Amino acid sequence: MADVTNTIGRRKAAVARVYVTPGNGNILINGKDYKEYFTVPQFQIVAVQALNKLGVLNNYDVKANVNGGGFKGQAEAVRLGIARALVEINAEDRVALKKEGFLSRDSRVVERKKPGRPGARKRFQFSKR
Repeated sequence: MADVTNTIGRRKAAVARVYVTPGNGNILINGKDYKEYFTVPQFQIVAVQALNKLGVLNNYDVKANVNGGGFKGQAEAVRLGIARALVEINAEDRVALKKEGFLSRDSRVVERKKPGRPGARKRFQFSKR
């Protein structure tokens, strides 16, 4: 494959390995078309937001391998991976993508459960007497 740009996008527990090549707009996620993989229209929009912002949806083929997390986290991980790849291809696009927040890694993850408690922050009921 010529001119392959590969990057990694992460969100929560989801990790997306994204490969962007010049092409005609085919987007495959785990071997399926992105509209077939993300059945919720909102996630389809999120996954290709970076391409739509720059107006290059039909100029590149995208292949992504995604694992971990849920569909929302996976869609946002794909978006980050695509945005990073587009910046590697053309550094002038960085300003537009950064302004929209597509290059920011959302590092919020679930806090771990603590010992002696029912959850991460919750306490068992306190009884004075």
